[in-house]
Amino acid sequence: MNQKQKLAFGLWLLTVGASAQTGVWRQDSLQEVVVTGTGTQHLLRTAPVQTEVITRRDLEQYGGRSIEEILGGLSASFDFSEDDMGSQMQMNGLGNAYILVLVDGKRLHGDNGGENDLGQIDPARIERIEIVKGAASALYGSDAIAGVINIITRRQESNLQIENDTRGGSYGDLRQHNGVGLSIGPVRSFTNFHFRRTDGWRNFEMEAPERYGGRIITNTTNQTVSHNQLWQLAERLSMEPAKGMEVYAEGMLYHKHIFHPRGGDSEVAHYYDLSYDDAAAAAGWSWNTKGGNILTADVTWNRHAYYYDYTSLYGVIDETDPSPYAAIYFDGDRILQSDQRRTMVQLKGVFALPRQQRLSLGYDYRYDWLKAPRRVADGTATDWTQALYAQDEWSPLENLNITAGLRLDHNQQFGLHLTPKLSAMWGLGDVTLRASWSQGFKSPTPKELHYRYMSNMAGLCLGNTDLKPQTSNYYSLSAEYRVSRLSISLTGYYNQVDNMINLVSIPLSEAPGEYVVQYHPQLVQQYKNLEDAYTTGLDFNVKWNVGKQLQIGASYSYLQARGSVYDEDTETLRRITINGTAHHKGSVNATWNHRFSRDYRLGIGIYGRASTRRYYEKHGDGKGYQLWRLSTTHDLGHGKLLTWRAEAGVDNIFNYVDDTPHGRHLGTTSAGTTVYGSLIIRFNHGKKIKYNQHYSSLTTNYYEEN
Repeated sequence: MNQKQKLAFGLWLLTVGASAQTGVWRQDSLQEVVVTGTGTQHLLRTAPVQTEVITRRDLEQYGGRSIEEILGGLSASFDFSEDDMGSQMQMNGLGNAYILVLVDGKRLHGDNGGENDLGQIDPARIERIEIVKGAASALYGSDAIAGVINIITRRQESNLQIENDTRGGSYGDLRQHNGVGLSIGPVRSFTNFHFRRTDGWRNFEMEAPERYGGRIITNTTNQTVSHNQLWQLAERLSMEPAKGMEVYAEGMLYHKHIFHPRGGDSEVAHYYDLSYDDAAAAAGWSWNTKGGNILTADVTWNRHAYYYDYTSLYGVIDETDPSPYAAIYFDGDRILQSDQRRTMVQLKGVFALPRQQRLSLGYDYRYDWLKAPRRVADGTATDWTQALYAQDEWSPLENLNITAGLRLDHNQQFGLHLTPKLSAMWGLGDVTLRASWSQGFKSPTPKELHYRYMSNMAGLCLGNTDLKPQTSNYYSLSAEYRVSRLSISLTGYYNQVDNMINLVSIPLSEAPGEYVVQYHPQLVQQYKNLEDAYTTGLDFNVKWNVGKQLQIGASYSYLQARGSVYDEDTETLRRITINGTAHHKGSVNATWNHRFSRDYRLGIGIYGRASTRRYYEKHGDGKGYQLWRLSTTHDLGHGKLLTWRAEAGVDNIFNYVDDTPHGRHLGTTSAGTTVYGSLIIRFNHGKKIKYNQHYSSLTTNYYEEN
């Protein structure tokens, strides 16, 4: 950013105040119940662990097409750099591998190298989103060093429920959601279908692939965001055989296809498309006893398979080449790149104890299996981890809560590791003070240990069997002030990660010879443990309910994320900024709602978000940006059986486009000004369903919409 842009960004931040949470805040939000931080119910204002909530009304007003767009637009803590391999999400400076994404309390399964495919989450099904930062709970363990995002879905509302949500927009954007819910006696069924596609777009005609030394190529047809489409079919069956008890079974099929353009410079032309085939199945039981105790048991199985679908002839048969990698593929060939499967068993009990205590006890078992014939030396790799945990919530006073936990992890390769957690909440009238300290533990994944792959943008990337487990110490302090119309909070945090695993450039001579023969790379990177790394920052939050119709919110996040790498040439430690991080990010919004008649209510929202430049060690920094969005909602009627709703808006109003050559880690992949519109129809017939509040599913609607 130049000096004028920096000055404008600073004035923008001063104008909006600052906040790190979501936009629309209602007076009744004080009574919202959150569950993610401790795994048990707490009012938002008295939750022992600081929790951000994006409500259903926030989601409806914003009108985001994907979970990436929603989180990036409504919280300053997130960054995304979407590409063919995934979302490349960051939360307060740490990437996908350190962020645990839950859907109704269950882990989202994707690439266990850290690039979860968030396309598996249907935005039309989200009831609310709860965000907890840092390894602040003993319940979650591995993958939660940066924090937890819990996507809580809407449940069936009546005996017969049919819903349709159709959204269209620029660049062939289409999202389709269909749901059918049926309840017969104690048995309930909900079937969900989700479809999404886009033609993709190209922000710049030039490309700088690291595979070819980063030189600029001008005749490329590769897109900033590739043409892609996905579909998902999910089913959930549940039954309440007795009061307070639920058993369920659910399954999901998912397919995503990424289309690569043909032609252009032959050096960077693609000869194949990408396909992802996922599946999941789960079953579980929960019992909320008369004494207030809760017992749960869950078993889940997930599969994530990744293929090359060849669209033209690729490879040359050379009888003089002794390499085992010499191969030729034809149009129509489908070649497996990796098949990742995971099985999990989770047992948990929550017990009401004397002296205002609640004790959570649990056992987790996780088994990972990776098959990658051309990317893992022996073709397959496995790993398992089991854990025991205990967490005690004690409220010696009405306005004081102390939560302490211990988690014992046992990993197949790295043995036992104990991590403690401690948090406290103290209410002083309209002010709430919170403090947390927690340790985290994360063993290397099978991909980080064994996998190898070639990327046009990153070069040859290699696993490393000499990796050590990662550990962390997370500290946070926060103060929150809430009155009937105003909410202000300030949170400071420090997250020290020892032995952080990161891709580090190595000399070509250090790469195994067979990989060099196979890939002919210009750049080689390998997973290595950094000597040390840390993230520290401030999140400052302001929300103001100006009146019954107007709400104003804003967010600001300051971040410093650094690490140390041992430089063998100089035999010294070299300080680096963690890739993809920005020092300053912010968002602002104002929403206005007015009911003109019984059958029509109008909502208007203005949203802005900005970031200073994002730092990258090797590939050039991503540019800073400001993006503004206008959204409108139109409630067209609320009949006895049918409800109708329309949404329309304009994103990136001022048409900002980052024209950095493709492959140089853009600050934002926004396509410029785009428009969207959607129509939502819901049909409900029969009695309204009442649910038992089970902690295992975390899906009960805890509050009513206004």
